[in-house]
Amino acid sequence: MTPRFEDRAVTLPELLASRDARQARQTAWLQRHGVTLISFTVVAPGPVKDCDLTRRIFSHGLLALDALATRAGWPVKARASFAFVTGPEALIAINAPAPAVKQATISLEQTHPLGRLWDIDVLTPHGEILSRQQFSLPPRTCLICSRPAALCVREQTHTLAQLLAHMEARLNDAEHATHA
Repeated sequence: MTPRFEDRAVTLPELLASRDARQARQTAWLQRHGVTLISFTVVAPGPVKDCDLTRRIFSHGLLALDALATRAGWPVKARASFAFVTGPEALIAINAPAPAVKQATISLEQTHPLGRLWDIDVLTPHGEILSRQQFSLPPRTCLICSRPAALCVREQTHTLAQLLAHMEARLNDAEHATHA
């Protein structure tokens, strides 16, 4: 990850093009590697998706995903990180059953101090994205309160400043706990 787009606002067309490009990369990786695929991004509210905050959160996520694969004994066939104006992304081709990987990543999102700030998608070798719903889990909650995240986004319950301050506080707490 070398390009730097830090602190530049993303336009809606860029965001939509990024989603299309991510899907194309996922499809190419699935065809090339033929195993479960983890697609990892950072939850980044607001127009700026690439900044020091998202990059630091992303780095912690990569370390946590590597540790998860190692603990589970799941071989990683390929891994790549990408720096885009729409935020950092990673793809990890992992030789393990997709449902087990999804359950483990859900657990990681729920237990790691930064887990709520990560968006970890798990795709089967055939390209199906596994959802929380398939594991009888409720939708993800808001970054700040316990309501469903989609509801708070739709109602604009929290300001961007509140969301970013909460993310920064979580990151600082996690980094201080790591160094303690």
